[in-house]
Amino acid sequence: MNAATTWLTRNVARLMGSDSKNPDVAEGAPTAGKKSDAPRSTHERVEATLRRNGEALSPRALRRLLGELQDVVAPRVSEVEGGRRAEAIAIWYGNASADERRDLWLLMCEQFTPDAARVRNAQQKYEAAVGTPDAPQAEAQLRRVLTSPRTRLLQRFAAFGQGMRFLVDLRADLLPHLKSDKRLMPLEAELEQLFATWFDVAFLELKRLSWDSPASLIEKLIKYEAVHDIRSWADLKNRLDSDRRCYGFFHPRLPNEPLIFVEVALVTDISESITPLLDESAAPSDIHRATTAIFYSINNTQTGLRGVSFGDSLIKHVVETLNEEFPRLKRYATLSPIPGFRSWFNKNCAAQLELLDDKRRAELGRAVGFEPPQAAHVIAAVDAQALELDAKSPLRQFVKECAARYLGREMVEDKPVDPVARFHLGNGARVERLNWAGDPSSKGMKQSFGMMVNYLYDLKRIDKHRGLLAQGRVPVSSDIDALCRD
Repeated sequence: MNAATTWLTRNVARLMGSDSKNPDVAEGAPTAGKKSDAPRSTHERVEATLRRNGEALSPRALRRLLGELQDVVAPRVSEVEGGRRAEAIAIWYGNASADERRDLWLLMCEQFTPDAARVRNAQQKYEAAVGTPDAPQAEAQLRRVLTSPRTRLLQRFAAFGQGMRFLVDLRADLLPHLKSDKRLMPLEAELEQLFATWFDVAFLELKRLSWDSPASLIEKLIKYEAVHDIRSWADLKNRLDSDRRCYGFFHPRLPNEPLIFVEVALVTDISESITPLLDESAAPSDIHRATTAIFYSINNTQTGLRGVSFGDSLIKHVVETLNEEFPRLKRYATLSPIPGFRSWFNKNCAAQLELLDDKRRAELGRAVGFEPPQAAHVIAAVDAQALELDAKSPLRQFVKECAARYLGREMVEDKPVDPVARFHLGNGARVERLNWAGDPSSKGMKQSFGMMVNYLYDLKRIDKHRGLLAQGRVPVSSDIDALCRD
């Protein structure tokens, strides 16, 4: 057994050692009727003798874990050896309780920070050097001191075989706790920044997933499909048939995990319903006649990579790949859900009713059986009748107008309020068409009374559409604009 293996075995055993043998009464335990003290920092805890109620690791165990973290980034430790030491901590983490994991996060946040005095000094020198020949050197020094020891620590964790997997999962564990514990924010922010570099599109590979792909990879499609659940192997086979394409982005350190994947149908016109696309009994269409590519499902698979954007790059790469294989393709569009519409409609229906003139309000009242119609009447009626309403129905027309305003006008912090709209519009698409009863499934009814929307990727106008969105204007087709009735 070599020295590195011995170190790994010995220290995993140490890290996984239980603190249950410590019989000491918890320090600072709150008495009846008295509020407990604010959480102690890890600096205070490693200097203490006993743990307090609510603290997972004892001071002794916390000191030991801190020492193991410091050993990972010790100056004379090589990258390989540092990676092995990080792996030992990762093994401990896999067996740790949720509260013990939080203690590890806190150590990373509080014990591996930039030197505040050096940062102040470098910042003062940079500010004094701006506009002088010394500015480049001062800026370089400021950048160096702003790099926290935590960066080096996380780089060492990425060095061992499953290190990238470990860090992505760690961030996924961490994210739900940020609102309740702001102390964790530095670690989360640093991970996001590192991931933005490590998972840059330049390091990703676009791969086609087909029925001939390894079974373990095909199973990932079933696991991660969140837009339209895959009901069976026959359903999955249909989505991978000859008139379909499925592409995913892969990272070399996560070779069997699609980071994001898109399902594409090759058709002759912009699709208005998901039902025929998911019909397992339908015969494959002639792909040589296809003029339109419909992106009907796009899925991010890694919660730990939230905020790392590669969706727009995926679409661009897929369009380029499809163009090479099918030069007849002229249109690229989506058939997308409207996940936030129903909730928005329930909250804003009364305000939307106020925008109607007397004639429209009376027509709507007769349609729902109450004059004048109230929001509750309208919501109940569309909930009960949505799939049966014909194109001339005043109720259907009203709901479509509301959906057009929701997608084409509603903004929050200068971004579309709907999450799917935010994704596609941010990538340069425009809101093209609303499709009544496009998704009659229970999920579709729950999200948007069964409506779906097409976003059109006009390759010649993508930059123009992004420019409009930057100005606070949602790019929409003339049909959607007319429905908004501004």
